[in-house]
Amino acid sequence: MLQPPDSSQKNSSINPGSYTPSKTVTSPVEQATIGRSLVIKGEVSGSESLYIDGRIEGSVNLTDNRITIGRNGSVAANIVAREVVIMGKVHGNIQCSDRLDIRSEGSLTGDVVTPRISVEDGAMIKGSVQVRTADGKNEKHQHQHQSPGQAKPAEQPKPADQPKAIAATANA
Repeated sequence: MLQPPDSSQKNSSINPGSYTPSKTVTSPVEQATIGRSLVIKGEVSGSESLYIDGRIEGSVNLTDNRITIGRNGSVAANIVAREVVIMGKVHGNIQCSDRLDIRSEGSLTGDVVTPRISVEDGAMIKGSVQVRTADGKNEKHQHQHQSPGQAKPAEQPKPADQPKAIAATANA
């Protein structure tokens, strides 16, 4: 609902002794930036999103966060993240827990494992792509931890039928 003009005047008056800055609305997610002139060799890890406009060689591990490779960015590293957006160049393998987005000016040379992928017209990708759901990872993990005496469920040729087959054998 609309507020009367008097309430807006109260909010606009600032007492200099008790001023507290308000939260920034334009940037709700903290994001670190590697600038255009920076070169990092080694392992990059952390718990915030990262924008790369410089060069990284080694490995990038931000499991629960987003990595964006800017137009000037160049990454020669294996990447593990929740979400990866590529507008620059990447040479290395990528493992995403949410999605990979390769924009029209982006290029990727390496293998990908992700539940969702988006490749715009004009983007370049060279390597293998495995689209796996989070459930598929759990199922694979469960199969690896079976004791030798347990029978494995029959392999299904269609990935869509696989969860049904596993669910059916789990109750046996």
